Amino acid sequence: MKISGARIDSFLRQPGADTAAILLFGPDRGLVRERARDLAKTAVEDLSDPFRVVEFSGPDLKSDPPRLIDEAAQLSMTGGRRVIMVEGATDGISSILSDLLNNETNDALVIVEAGTLGPRSSLRKLFEKSPKAAAIGCYEDDGQVLRTVIVETLGRYGLRAEADATDFLVENLGGDRMITRGELDKLALYAGGVQDGHGAANGSQFKTVSLSDAMACIGDSAGMSLDLVAFATANGDSSGLDRTLDRAFSEGASPIGILRAVARHLERLHLALGMVDNGDTFDQALSKLKPPIIYKFKSEFLKQMRRWQTDRLAMALALAIEAEIDCKSTGFPAAAGCHRALMRIAQAARAGNTRT
Repeated sequence: MKISGARIDSFLRQPGADTAAILLFGPDRGLVRERARDLAKTAVEDLSDPFRVVEFSGPDLKSDPPRLIDEAAQLSMTGGRRVIMVEGATDGISSILSDLLNNETNDALVIVEAGTLGPRSSLRKLFEKSPKAAAIGCYEDDGQVLRTVIVETLGRYGLRAEADATDFLVENLGGDRMITRGELDKLALYAGGVQDGHGAANGSQFKTVSLSDAMACIGDSAGMSLDLVAFATANGDSSGLDRTLDRAFSEGASPIGILRAVARHLERLHLALGMVDNGDTFDQALSKLKPPIIYKFKSEFLKQMRRWQTDRLAMALALAIEAEIDCKSTGFPAAAGCHRALMRIAQAARAGNTRT
């Protein structure tokens, strides 16, 4: 069965004893891993218990197909349901997992982790159609989902971000759930939060995370590489784009996360130029943007406002969105597609006439 939308959270809390196997797939590897651990903990409290938790890779199973069914049929020596976690799954092990779902002796909960799988994927179809299995897509956080993650994670430390700080965090996080969590944990420690500091829920005050806190802690890490890619792209700087894109990939940024960062940057340029077209000066329009442009980038952003026209920005945004859709397709060379789209946007930046 396919689990999506509002059903996901309740399923993660209680998948049900009749669910034999669960597939987690998608471009956000951190979210795949986080949800896998959440599901495993519904059956086994201590995931380090060697008697109740077994881990395999996809290639492990492909080299020894009967092993999965053998492990799933075993009973725990200490009692309770066992968990089998399979990482790096592909369509190549679909038949092995089909045999598992058709086997009546299985008592374990099998959790399968995979990357991006298109609608035609045999592995995805198997889990979506089987009444004994479930499939959950794991996509990069954005919008309200990302805001919820920020509020929930900081809340664990008894912290609450101010509105402009939250806006900044939304702008600079979201490419990978584990990276997002790690950056927010680091911010919480910087802001003086206390682990599991839920005192505010019991009536005491949350400590506040300011925009300056967020910029000081996050600005030079997760979001900065994406900012550099976005500015190089909108500047029409092809050589700079190559350098910053290589750095972003080396630091673990995904093609979709990079494309979204560039799209957000183009949207802010479009918003600022709309203010100019309505009578504001360039400086006035820049000052109205929330969250504010980081000081070190203000002069570059002003130059880009003069470089771009709103119609060309709309075309550039369409390129970024189209590339993101392509990157979600099975078998598409995502990194190369991302690079090609950004180069086309950079070319568009060079082609325009400068505003006066």
